Amino acid sequence: MEIRALSIEKREGSGKEAAKRLRRAGRVPAVLYGGSAPVSITVNPKDIFRLIHGHEGGTQLVQVTFNGSSDKRMAIIRDLQLDPVSEDLVHVDLQEVAMDKPIQVTVPLRHVGDAVGVRETKGILEMILREVQVSCLPGQIPEALTADVSNLAIGDVFTVAQLPVPEGVRVLTDGGQAVATVAPPPAEEVVAAPAVGVAAATPAEPEVLTERKPKEEEAGDKDKDAKKK
Repeated sequence: MEIRALSIEKREGSGKEAAKRLRRAGRVPAVLYGGSAPVSITVNPKDIFRLIHGHEGGTQLVQVTFNGSSDKRMAIIRDLQLDPVSEDLVHVDLQEVAMDKPIQVTVPLRHVGDAVGVRETKGILEMILREVQVSCLPGQIPEALTADVSNLAIGDVFTVAQLPVPEGVRVLTDGGQAVATVAPPPAEEVVAAPAVGVAAATPAEPEVLTERKPKEEEAGDKDKDAKKK
């Protein structure tokens, strides 16, 4: 594993105002754990982003040097805190490590290959697990573990136990945990045709209007009827 260098400085003061002053000066607060006591330090955020660039979230091993001294220590970047709005780096946790003692770290998973169930039967590859926990010496931390899904047919499952692991690395995640599978293709949606009525609706019969006589004719007819009586 590549070991990169990081310059750090001891930090004076604490609290929000001290953190603001640091950020205005182009630094961010950090803590170095793992020694006899935690050490408050500062780092340059540009250096941190340079270290993690292109490493897919894997654990980074760095050699930290206190600015202006010969004090050098090995450490890993354990945690980064980003502002949820600006995504600026606001805090860093570093953990000091001994190169001859195993540590537990998270290693990302990377899938390779074209699953036969996707290529031949239009299945869907589903990545279920994105990282695993491993134990190893700091100098043996893998950047990623590879899952070759080429032989997966529909319904097949690739498990943690099938991952190829470098010598000296022990996977702590349950070996039966599914890493990837190939799901069946989605069923085609059948659009139902609109129902056709058996018989057309019977049209309403037109209303028959009775012809009415003018009022003068109605009055004459009444007089005739009276004389007959």
